[in-house]
Amino acid sequence: MTHYKAIIFDLGNVLIDWNPNYLFDQIIVDPVKKKYFFDNVCTSDWNEEQDGGRLIKEATEDLVNRHPEWKEHIEAYYGRWTEMLGGPIHGSVDIFRELKDTGKYKFYALTNWSAELFPIALERYDFLHWFDGRVVSGEEKMRKPFPQFYQVLLDRYSLLPNEAVFIDDNFRNIKAAEALGIPSIHFQSPEQLRQQLQEMEVL
Repeated sequence: MTHYKAIIFDLGNVLIDWNPNYLFDQIIVDPVKKKYFFDNVCTSDWNEEQDGGRLIKEATEDLVNRHPEWKEHIEAYYGRWTEMLGGPIHGSVDIFRELKDTGKYKFYALTNWSAELFPIALERYDFLHWFDGRVVSGEEKMRKPFPQFYQVLLDRYSLLPNEAVFIDDNFRNIKAAEALGIPSIHFQSPEQLRQQLQEMEVL
């Protein structure tokens, strides 16, 4: 029998489809220009600062000051942020439901997400209310892959690292969890997730 007590889910691109291209394919038609924008203006590092607690207004103003020629696009990033949401990843949500129905595990969310935007997700996706606890980076002012962020969840819910299974689509975050001794699955698709959970005798 498995000794696992808890399943820890990342949210974006594991349970919820999120992709800035859903919005920016409409705004920046030229793929070279769009690539430049994401590589040099609204970078993933910049976005992660908001996940780590920086206010959206402050982040947007700072970027507009540095790249005034991109003002309209920068303001659209959070002004039209909901257009980046593609909906639930149904196969993953189905697995979550199956796991929950076993009654064997506690469920936690560990997510890099702006505290200002997370309420939108809570309103939109009912399965976010299935968790026994959620640790949101923007609320904690820290984020993955920093070890102390994972430790917040372990400490708050009295979990030992080897008692949990962590699921994330970002390999960097997986390596960080494994370094703390948390068994992890690098999410690539619902089918692959199901197979790995079965191999670990979790599902």
